[in-house]
Amino acid sequence: MVEIAVQLYSLRSLDAPLPDLLDRVGEAGYDGVEFAYRARESPVGDVLAALDRNGLDAASAHVPIEALEDVPAEWLEGEFEETLDLYDRLGVDTLVVPWLDPEHFESAAAIDAAAARLDDLASALDAEGIRFAYHNHDQEFATLDGAPAFERLIDRTHGSVGFEVDVGWALAGGADPAALIDDHADRITHVHAADVDVARGESVGLGDGDVDLDAVVASARNADAEWLVYEHDDPSDPIASIEQGADALRRALR
Repeated sequence: MVEIAVQLYSLRSLDAPLPDLLDRVGEAGYDGVEFAYRARESPVGDVLAALDRNGLDAASAHVPIEALEDVPAEWLEGEFEETLDLYDRLGVDTLVVPWLDPEHFESAAAIDAAAARLDDLASALDAEGIRFAYHNHDQEFATLDGAPAFERLIDRTHGSVGFEVDVGWALAGGADPAALIDDHADRITHVHAADVDVARGESVGLGDGDVDLDAVVASARNADAEWLVYEHDDPSDPIASIEQGADALRRALR
């Protein structure tokens, strides 16, 4: 059964402790949350208590690639172990790299190098019993040799690298999100349910843009995806936005 979660980045503009935000997520009717950078702001015990009282599960977490790689930089010393420990205590079993710069998709050699990095991370996390995935934006759909760079990235990565397809960004990049999920169903456990006004190139509320949500949800179900994760990059009213997202997803799942 597909469950619904919200990416907490959607609530980043609210000046409230994370446990209070989780209360609002619970009130909006979600089953879970996808953590982002704010996961470190509150004591783990307080976050776990908020998850419990709201019946929320930890769907996954977005983690910068630098925090997962063994980079010889002083500011990252111990970051890998600290990150794994934090999310283990929060009950997260899937870590997602949410961004690679556009330069990583400008040539075949750049894509292959990015794929190798993702493979290495997947292997390191698999050894710790943690799943790993990559989340797209629109730069991954730049055309290279007549095909989207994203297709080469998928082809060049091992099956242990999952993909969290962001359907709004995929559409903005010129892809058919539902077809993308269908074509790579065996690599997808999480789908980002985001909407976009393609002509304006802007994130919008779910159901207000050009994404065919019914088709996306049908494809997610056929792929046995575990989570539909709502996100809005820059909502004017974050609480109203996540409420609208939950309502739209519940209707599409009926």
